[in-house]
Amino acid sequence: MSNKSYLSVYAKSFSWAGFFLPKEALEKCSALYDFCRVADNIADDDDNEIEIKEKKFNQFENDFNQKNFDNPIIKNMWSLVEEFNISVKIVQDLLFGIKSDIKKKVELNSKKDLLIYSYRVAGTVGLMMAKILRVKKKDSLKSAIDLGIAMQLTNISRDVIEDSKNNRFYIKNEFEEISSTIYLADSFYKSSFYSIKDIPISFRFSILVARRVYRKIGYKILNQKNLENYQNSGKIYVSNSEKVLETFLSIFDLIKLSINYRKDGQIQHDHTLIREEINLNERF
Repeated sequence: MSNKSYLSVYAKSFSWAGFFLPKEALEKCSALYDFCRVADNIADDDDNEIEIKEKKFNQFENDFNQKNFDNPIIKNMWSLVEEFNISVKIVQDLLFGIKSDIKKKVELNSKKDLLIYSYRVAGTVGLMMAKILRVKKKDSLKSAIDLGIAMQLTNISRDVIEDSKNNRFYIKNEFEEISSTIYLADSFYKSSFYSIKDIPISFRFSILVARRVYRKIGYKILNQKNLENYQNSGKIYVSNSEKVLETFLSIFDLIKLSINYRKDGQIQHDHTLIREEINLNERF
């Protein structure tokens, strides 16, 4: 499957936002997405038993660690690691997070578990994406982690029913907890905003669009009001007309960034629980 196909099939919101990236940057981001998608597909393959998925995932992980460039996905990922000085520890965090889903039952029991999992499977992606987009400032890299976490919390809130069918219980199937997870996600969306100004101007609008479109999913979940409506709504997406509107509104976000600025240290990042287990400074 080509890079374009992976994005169009699995990541429609990102594919939409990617339209606003320069071609070369989009190709780099697509190579990162390919790597993440292939790893995730192994963990999510319903046709295979746990033991088979573990074996396939271990092989993929070993291929990365041993730089098996016969696999073009691995080769392209290592090109990104070397070109953009991405710490291998970030990639290892990602793989550890995805691998934790290869169990008969997955259950997270605390906010700390939820945030660490969200960092591993998505905050890492935000951090690597920021490096590909040539973000240098440490505080801005923290904000990239925040945006990844926010998007993952949104995913978790949207997919509660689907995940439970696969014996994955990241949060409880209760509307109060689903709503609280959306509000938690929103706090990370907020802390991700002002540092987007540190992204080079040619990349900035695309990130603002992705942020708005994904945040819209959370608002649509909250609009369900109760568990019955949520369960009957099916998987919640942002329609094309809604994406057009969110893209238009992103213009105002761009203007807001140009007239407002927060200095390093003025943006609060809720990484305390994550840092209890992971040394984020080693990832920057």
